[in-house]
Amino acid sequence: MVRLEKINGKNVWDALRLSVQEDQREFVASNDVSIIEAYTTITANGYAFPFGIYDDEQLVGFLMIGFDKDDYWDDAPDIANGNYNLWRLMIDQRYQHKGYGRKAVELALEFIRTFPCGKADYCWLSYEPENVVAKELYASFGFEETGEMDGEELIATLKL
Repeated sequence: MVRLEKINGKNVWDALRLSVQEDQREFVASNDVSIIEAYTTITANGYAFPFGIYDDEQLVGFLMIGFDKDDYWDDAPDIANGNYNLWRLMIDQRYQHKGYGRKAVELALEFIRTFPCGKADYCWLSYEPENVVAKELYASFGFEETGEMDGEELIATLKL
């Protein structure tokens, strides 16, 4: 059974060993960068939820959810204000093409819809324009591109 487990002292080192295929590295930050960003977000009065994606006891990927913005995110897109975002999603190269990404998005949206940081209207995310696989996955859940950018990434939103 696929499930999410918070990154903690017992699983952080396993999460750091996960990696995507070489041709995907330009599309997703490494897990060490993501975990550092989670820490700095939390210490700057923001919200970050880093999770391991598990199939029973096997760690197969990593995802991170955010809410709103922290004290230092000066160039945040407007959609970040008071909304959740699917900040990171990666499936280890050994476990790709087995449906884990799809299930992880389902679980992430289930978590978000519990509104752990309070009610919100949207979940948003961003991806590189060249990342067709991500675009198709997220569109299958109803995420729609807004035409806005977060840096060099396209923003897509889903009404909660």
